[in-house]
Amino acid sequence: MDSAQLDRTIGALTSALGDPTRRAIYIAVREAAEPMTTSMVAKLFGIHPNVARHHLDKLAADGYLKVERTRPRGRSGPGAGRPAKCYTATSKAIELRFPERRTDLLVGLLVRLIARVAPDDVAEIAEQVGREYGEELAAEIGSPDDDGYEAAVRAVAEAMGGLGFEIDADVEGHRLVTASCPFGEVAAGYPDVVCSLDRGIVAGLFAGLERDCRPVLRPHAEDEGCVTEVPVEITSP
Repeated sequence: MDSAQLDRTIGALTSALGDPTRRAIYIAVREAAEPMTTSMVAKLFGIHPNVARHHLDKLAADGYLKVERTRPRGRSGPGAGRPAKCYTATSKAIELRFPERRTDLLVGLLVRLIARVAPDDVAEIAEQVGREYGEELAAEIGSPDDDGYEAAVRAVAEAMGGLGFEIDADVEGHRLVTASCPFGEVAAGYPDVVCSLDRGIVAGLFAGLERDCRPVLRPHAEDEGCVTEVPVEITSP
């Protein structure tokens, strides 16, 4: 890890590394070829030794540096001088915590918006939007080499997996089994809209693969999760 990358990484930290000067001191000690003393750090950064010591001791107290004592170079034996307090970087992991992405919140608000704009046919609109998106996605990924039913079902399952669905293709059962979907808790709160959207995406994928399929989605079927039936009567136009 080079100095620039390390600086970007620890730049988001708080606590011991929250101060810019302290972060720079940590980088300097970490990248140094030998342990650094308080006087070395003070000279390098043009600060008073007491200030340098404060930063170093804070980094050591929080586990980012360790302290050792070594005698000054060129001296040995009794009375050769008090061992200097030296600092080296520890192997403590630098943890970053990013704010949680509120995807569920955004989806939930959009679903509410759609429901208010078109309360009577919101499910139909959701399915149409899903189908259009599915067709666009199918155009991007292209048709499988094999034009049989099994290849089509597996291609659709793979495409849905790329969208964040945890989904398996049950070819013999003529269905797709979804353990979880990227819409999270929103799906449970607005099943009509979300399930219609899912169904539309599946239908659009099949249409984009030049197959005619009218999927039937059964949410939370038995203990299998959501099941989307994809009828075997899929024929090329």
